[in-house]
Amino acid sequence: VPLYHLMEDAATAEICRAQLWQWLRHGARTSDGQPVTVERFDRLLGAELDRIHDEVGAARLAHGVFPTAARLFEQMTKSETFDEFLTLPAYELLS
Repeated sequence: VPLYHLMEDAATAEICRAQLWQWLRHGARTSDGQPVTVERFDRLLGAELDRIHDEVGAARLAHGVFPTAARLFEQMTKSETFDEFLTLPAYELLS
């Protein structure tokens, strides 16, 4: 049962992370034929952090959980082995 949409958000993050992990490992291409690469992932993750910066401001970005969440997402997406759940290491970071 979702509580404040948190389960839905965790599930969405899990699906996205798993899909990106698979795309990076198996040489997937986007609908316009561009390869899904680590470099492209890095560029897009940076762009998303820039967008969050513009939306919430530098202070909130620096002192919030955004950088930690981005690092965790990046590490798990680029990992050589597939980690079963995003939430397990995330909970460890929160405790």
